[in-house]
Amino acid sequence: MTSHVPNEARVIPLRPPAARREDRPAVREPLWRDLVGDVLRRERLEQERTLKDVAESARISMPYLSEVERGRKEASSEVLAAAAGALGMGLADLLARAQGELVRVTSRHTGAGRGRGASGARYDGMCLAA
Repeated sequence: MTSHVPNEARVIPLRPPAARREDRPAVREPLWRDLVGDVLRRERLEQERTLKDVAESARISMPYLSEVERGRKEASSEVLAAAAGALGMGLADLLARAQGELVRVTSRHTGAGRGRGASGARYDGMCLAA
């Protein structure tokens, strides 16, 4: 006696289905351009300087600096360095502040402590990918 099995394709997923966490709503991480723009704007306002003043010091257009501050434009490293320099900061200072803000914002949503990701692992550096 032979057993007849119909022709059925078996699908084997390459990636396991994502685990759903219904107890915690999905949180969208902030964009890097938003964080950098927030840092630039906050520093400019703390110094009580106008967009025009900082843009002229940085030798970039005032509308473009406004777009960068509002997170509407992905500024090049040259533009970010110029804007930071006009505010008396180095590029490393600007990026470190933005990274600190990212850690603060994401740890608030994940419940992890400062300097720790969702897994709880400690990290001290910054990684940017293009």
